[in-house]
Formats: sequence, C-alpha cells, structure tokens
Amino acid sequence: MPQAISEAHPLRQLFDTLVEQAFTRVLQEYQPDVLRYMVNLLTDFTHMDNVYRVRDVRGKPLREVAEMLAEGDMLLNATSFFREREVHRHIGDVTLFWSGVYPEAMPRLRHALSKDALIDYVQQGKRSYYIVSTFDEGEWGQEAPMFRRLSERFELYMFGLNLVRQGWERIAREHFERWQRRLQ
Repeated sequence: MPQAISEAHPLRQLFDTLVEQAFTRVLQEYQPDVLRYMVNLLTDFTHMDNVYRVRDVRGKPLREVAEMLAEGDMLLNATSFFREREVHRHIGDVTLFWSGVYPEAMPRLRHALSKDALIDYVQQGKRSYYIVSTFDEGEWGQEAPMFRRLSERFELYMFGLNLVRQGWERIAREHFERWQRRLQ
C-alpha cells in the first residue's frame, strides 16, 4: 500500500527548496507543473513501498522494469487503459529516479542475470512518459503536455535530480561538520 507524506512534512519542504534551486536557478527550467512533479516524486519515493508500488495479479511487488513493462501491456497483463497509463507513468518515475538520483545503482539494477539487463533505463523512461502523454483525453488531458516534456527532456530532469541529491548531501555534510566541531 503506497505511503503518503503530508504537504507540511519537513522532507517535502526540503525537496521543494532543493528542486527550486536546482531546476530554476541552475537549469533555468521554469515549469511549475514539472517542479511540483519532481518534489512529489522525491517525497513519495522516500518510502520503498512507493518505489515498488506496481504489483502483479498475486499482489507481488514488481522490482524490475521488464516485469512492469509486461504488467503495463494491454496485450499481456494490463486490464485497462487506466492500468496501462499508470504502469507506464510509474516506469517513467522509477527510471528517472534511479538514473537521476542514484545512477551508481544502475549496474546492480541491471546486472547480467536480471530481466533488466538489456533495458536502457533512459530510453525506456522517455518511452514510458511519451506513452503516458498520449493519453490526452478527458481527465488526463491537462497532464499530457507535462508528460511529453518529461519524455523530451528526460536527460535534463535526470541531471536536475542529481543536482538535488548533491544539495541534500551538501546539507548533510555541513550539518555533520557542525556537530563534529561541537564535540571537539
């Protein structure tokens, strides 16, 4: 079951500040809907249950993108267009998160014996966000342009998320050094 973090939670506020600094000041990316999406993604993914929220019919969390692709395919496992869209949205989120925030984890995620061994996370993330952007009718119409931007500018947003990580690491290092000085 996905875990929710309140709007007032300090972690969400930290991500809001770091995303604003990285995307607006450094990358000069002024897309409020994308910035909000990045804050929500980072905040939601602080719970591993949210990273692995896509489950198969037996309720087993799917940990590999290849498994998620099968789950989101209308010809294989997806039971509705809503399911297809949501799974592809999640694939975009997962690939953006891992490739942007924790690129050093990529070799472990795509090791030779995994189903993801041959999946290019960047290309699949772009493709999945593009698929989500094609759902542009009714309730999804307003979000479709944002997902198109996420697809087209995937590498920029990866870099932005890496800047956010550098920001929180800098804050942690400064905090640790202050405490170290106090203890001496």
